[in-house]
Amino acid sequence: MRILLIEDDPESTAFIAQGLGGEGHAIDVAADGHAGLKRAAEDWDLLIVDRMLPGLDGLSIVRRLRATGLQAPVLFLTTMDGIDDRVAGLRAGGDDYLVKPFALVELAARVGALGRRAARGPRETVLRVADLEIDLLTRTASRAGKAIDLQPRELKLLEILMRHAGQVLTRAMLMELVWDFHFDPLTNLVESHISRLRGKVDRGHVELIHTVRGAGYCLRAPDPVAG
Repeated sequence: MRILLIEDDPESTAFIAQGLGGEGHAIDVAADGHAGLKRAAEDWDLLIVDRMLPGLDGLSIVRRLRATGLQAPVLFLTTMDGIDDRVAGLRAGGDDYLVKPFALVELAARVGALGRRAARGPRETVLRVADLEIDLLTRTASRAGKAIDLQPRELKLLEILMRHAGQVLTRAMLMELVWDFHFDPLTNLVESHISRLRGKVDRGHVELIHTVRGAGYCLRAPDPVAG
């Protein structure tokens, strides 16, 4: 990740730059608040911001950046360890807060977690595969513009299949993702729900829900070449 470190303490800067650089991250440094605010407008994957900085404090920097619409995650790094301090940091627009002194391994782990969160982006609320669509906000489904009446568990099953469109999901995966079962209850729960869902989604249309013999189930768009 490209990381901007806004930190005025040379020892901390060297420690962080060396440690995160060793993890494969590219670290640039701004040593005061005004320089940090200016450089933060560039394209960064993550900002690490000290709260107490010469010129302009870390909270003010992050508030100004958020007001301009900056979306990059921000991790505050500071000696201010009170609960009110942490709350102020998060309310100013920070995504995480780590108190000095800290272990480098913890900083690296938090940086990695923020990077994964940013990479995922906002979760889609409308899913489409071919002419099949579900709206997760209104909890409705339709195919070719015609509404499909689904029970809550059927809608959840369809959501999981659509989020993994083109992938084979095993029975165990569906049990865990749809029913939160981490064991096999030895019932035909999955099979019966797939059967009902298939009847509601595919009847009268090109088949989208497929059984992959010996493996599981897959929802995929029709092959345009096959017609």
